[in-house]
Amino acid sequence: MKLQSIDRKKFRVRNKIKKVSSPDRFRLSISRSSKNISAQIIDDVKNITLLSASSVEKDIKAKNKVNKTELSKIVAEKLAKKAQEKKINKIYFDRGVYKYHGRVKIFAETLRKNGMEF
Repeated sequence: MKLQSIDRKKFRVRNKIKKVSSPDRFRLSISRSSKNISAQIIDDVKNITLLSASSVEKDIKAKNKVNKTELSKIVAEKLAKKAQEKKINKIYFDRGVYKYHGRVKIFAETLRKNGMEF
């Protein structure tokens, strides 16, 4: 079966992360669409999602007329706050198919400002 180029990129990035991963660090996977952004912290050893945050959640949607870059900052702050409550501060950043540019870069920088290490 021939893989699409997107699937190849995704596999390449995730495989590199999983090779160097250790049980004390979790993977932060990011996903974005044309309007929304979401992220989740995943434990690859147990194959479970520990935390997630998305711009589709009601409290974030309630904010009026927020542009997409501001939306990614808000979601990153919310995810960092949830992670600190569960005492998670070291992660691997899985950008997936997306370049480290624009909203993905802003998301990562906001996480770093809020105490996450990757």
